[in-house]
Amino acid sequence: MEIAAIPLLLLVGSLLALQAAANVQLSTAMTSPFGASALQLGIGAGLLLVLAATAGSLGALGLVGELAPWELTGGLGSALYITAGVLLFPRIGAIAAVGLFIAGQMLASLALDGSGWLGVPREPLDAVALAGGAAVVAGAWLIVRATGSVTGARGRDIAIGLIAGGALPVQGAINAQLRADLDAPIAAGAVSFAVATGAMALVLAAALAAGRTPSPRVAPLRGVPWWGWLGGLCGATYVTSVFLSIPEIGAAPTIALTVAGQQLASVIVDRHGLLRLPRRAIPRSRQVGVAVLLGGVALVQLGG
Repeated sequence: MEIAAIPLLLLVGSLLALQAAANVQLSTAMTSPFGASALQLGIGAGLLLVLAATAGSLGALGLVGELAPWELTGGLGSALYITAGVLLFPRIGAIAAVGLFIAGQMLASLALDGSGWLGVPREPLDAVALAGGAAVVAGAWLIVRATGSVTGARGRDIAIGLIAGGALPVQGAINAQLRADLDAPIAAGAVSFAVATGAMALVLAAALAAGRTPSPRVAPLRGVPWWGWLGGLCGATYVTSVFLSIPEIGAAPTIALTVAGQQLASVIVDRHGLLRLPRRAIPRSRQVGVAVLLGGVALVQLGG
């Protein structure tokens, strides 16, 4: 692996903490997490379409009709992850939410590397990588335990976090195949985000029809801070970087670096109450959990 890829992927991972916080701002203003998710995904899709047009790769979209249907499903991972972040960050904090996302990501990426599923180059998992995966799960468990009892609603939060995190490596693998078939990275990202936007629009419509969410408000968006509009850009940067990196260095090493960036950024956000999120103490038990989790990430990186 090129050394330059390490800080780049760490930075890309840290952007997900900003993305989640930005989405919380939009959700609060619009009083609708589904509406906020659809808006941010739409912003990301628009940015990628503009970049694709600038790069002269919009013509690749003409090949979409020839693709296998499953190659167009990668965007569903973004929709799931963004909505989970909007729901979990205010409820359990950045560190706990990101810890769950990381556990889900690492388990899914190890499964992809070990099985060679979805076109990911098969990489036999050695004892070091497996030990790292176990440490990541243990670290995430310690972090969540530090937030309180793991029962009832908290159990649902854990399931949401793990599933949403696991969707990201799967998304990356699907989008890597999409990128290979279109031979246009930015256009592939635009397709992924367009699918995600459409999916969230359908979820929003269904939730409104069932009375599960209030109608999104537009006027309060004027009070959203400037960085509250960066979620789409952060998500587009992450998605594009991951599907470009997975074919080069494998799913597990790519996800290991990005999740390390996520966890470090979330510690800073919780510790200082940044991005208008509640300031949360980081007790010794949670610090131990973070250390164990990051140690596991390092082991997966070595094993990969």
